[in-house]
Amino acid sequence: MTIASTNPATGETLKTFSPDSEGVIEDKLRKAAAAAKQWRKTSFAERAQRMSRAAALLEQRKEALGRLMTLEMGKLRKAGVAEIEKCAAGCRYYAENAEGHLAPEPVQTDARRSEKQFQPLGPVLAIMPWNFPFWQVFRFAAPALMAGNVGLLKHASNVPQCALAIEEIFRDAGYPEGCFQTLLIGSDKVKKIVEDPRVLAATLTGSDAAGRSLASIAGAVVKKTVLELGGSDPFVVLPSADLDKAVQVAVAARVQNAGQSCIAAKRFIVHEKIAPEFEKRFVERMRALKIGDPQDDATEVGPLASKQVLEDIERQVRAAREQGATLACGGRRLDRPGFFFEPTVMLNSKGTRVWREEVFGPVAALARAKDLDEAIALANDTQYGLGSAAFTQDAKEIERLVQDLEAGQVFINGMVRSDPRLPFGGIKASGYGRELSREGIREFVNIKTVWIG
Repeated sequence: MTIASTNPATGETLKTFSPDSEGVIEDKLRKAAAAAKQWRKTSFAERAQRMSRAAALLEQRKEALGRLMTLEMGKLRKAGVAEIEKCAAGCRYYAENAEGHLAPEPVQTDARRSEKQFQPLGPVLAIMPWNFPFWQVFRFAAPALMAGNVGLLKHASNVPQCALAIEEIFRDAGYPEGCFQTLLIGSDKVKKIVEDPRVLAATLTGSDAAGRSLASIAGAVVKKTVLELGGSDPFVVLPSADLDKAVQVAVAARVQNAGQSCIAAKRFIVHEKIAPEFEKRFVERMRALKIGDPQDDATEVGPLASKQVLEDIERQVRAAREQGATLACGGRRLDRPGFFFEPTVMLNSKGTRVWREEVFGPVAALARAKDLDEAIALANDTQYGLGSAAFTQDAKEIERLVQDLEAGQVFINGMVRSDPRLPFGGIKASGYGRELSREGIREFVNIKTVWIG
């Protein structure tokens, strides 16, 4: 399998890498197992010192690392810098809170002493995607390392330089050899690594197909997994909403990272009373977005990450039009080098391919609802359940939406986003388990019952 950096803005291959040989993989597994035996014995203070150092290094290198993301997967430069800042914040959150999250919890029983303890598992394999090539990794690595585990990273094959830069951050922060290593491998090597007895658990952020595959492999050898998979997030707008704010957030939520985000708003469900005005404003704003060089801070939408992503979007839009959706703007790739696709709005999209599938690009699918009941039914009419957003000022509607939207997270009058202080994850085909917050750090620990008579 080719492991290479390709600039999505030009289509130019920047650098290729030789995959790790079987011997190199074995050496890294051996180092991970050895490091795990020692790292689990360290104090939280020692772990926090190194994690805080990693945060400082991220901030020192944020401009260079932001540019690296721009070159490898087309992220806007300013968004890349912001992503690195978020990684640093995540590191500091766990440096400051891990000990409290994993403190023994006394339980009153008939024993002289009984409690719950939280102990590290060992080496954890992380299979990570290209769309947020630093944040996805750090939201796994920060809690895992602070819990006393060690990490093995199998990153997406189009962001190898990002993967190696992350390994360098941890090495330069003073982590012992083997605590965090990058595996330069293709997906064909994952099964054998998951099955290796030295690997105790695995986590994956990616497609539902990749998640099903990992879950099947890990299940056969009875190993813990956390899966954060795809999403087709609904964005509900009701009559009492602040329409200006709803339109503004809707555009930002759809085109963040050029639409290449699991939690980007993808299906827009608008009450029929306000639908004409919302659609008019939304289409105007989407059409006005500046597309171009991701290194230019005036650019609002950069390229898609690869030729494959571009071709997938083209097929989905073409199929939706054939199925009856109305193209309001966009709908085609740009006639220029690189992998650019116009911001696109499709009306009357209910039931079409862009409504049923995850769309990983700047394409919005719109549908109208006659009332709150239909809006909720449309929002839940999907195999996915990652995030959801809704705009309303009505207190009863807010409570109904919070209770009835089928998703791992519900945001009212705001855009879905991850925050180290809050658990992150989905239901249905969007996966299981949680990242971030206390729930995230407890995913890869042995929750041990202690009973002393």
